[in-house]
Amino acid sequence: MHSDLFASENMVQPATAPGMVLQNAKAVKYVVNGECYARQGSMIAFRGNLQFEKQGQGVGNFLKRAVTGEGLALMAVRGQGEAWFAHEAANCFIIDFAQGDTLTVNGRNVLCFDPGLRYEIKVVKGAGMVGGGLFNSVFGGQGRLAVFCEGQPIVIPVSPQAPVLVDTDAVVGWSAQLQTSLHRSQSVGSMIRGGSGEAVQLRLDGDGFVIVRPSETTAPKTTSG
Repeated sequence: MHSDLFASENMVQPATAPGMVLQNAKAVKYVVNGECYARQGSMIAFRGNLQFEKQGQGVGNFLKRAVTGEGLALMAVRGQGEAWFAHEAANCFIIDFAQGDTLTVNGRNVLCFDPGLRYEIKVVKGAGMVGGGLFNSVFGGQGRLAVFCEGQPIVIPVSPQAPVLVDTDAVVGWSAQLQTSLHRSQSVGSMIRGGSGEAVQLRLDGDGFVIVRPSETTAPKTTSG
């Protein structure tokens, strides 16, 4: 049988080491030897001896309710085998954390992560008031985190001289040391008259970066897994 479908870039290669790699721009392959954590419903295929368990209670030093922003729950993946994760053909990226690194990520963009990473869910000052997600996850420790982004992400430097204002419906994540606040760019009178649709933004001050996607949030879909 012959087809471009069977081109080498589409074929799964033998695993060489535990952990995650990009299978392609739209999917992450995780070679599990013990456990990892992933967004519920994100597994698209697996092979080997793996169990998938809804993560409703605490894991180590994690919060007792392991739920990311926008109410997207996590699952634990345990055993030995290979699993592939993706979300609606969004672009996937892997972030390597060295000791001391921290990153705030909107929970709706979390795909999977190593058990060596720790996270806590925090209320973000100023977020959530226009539907962009009241809770975000602050990741730290040592390991790898896979995130997804609808479209190609834009990474904008933030400095004390040049704060950045972002639409909370478009933000993916930012340096955890940045300060957040709510910024109103539209007068009350303008809002009463219908406004521009860009009345409130999340302002980021300090020294770091912010990641945004080139689209705003669509209504979340109901998933069974």
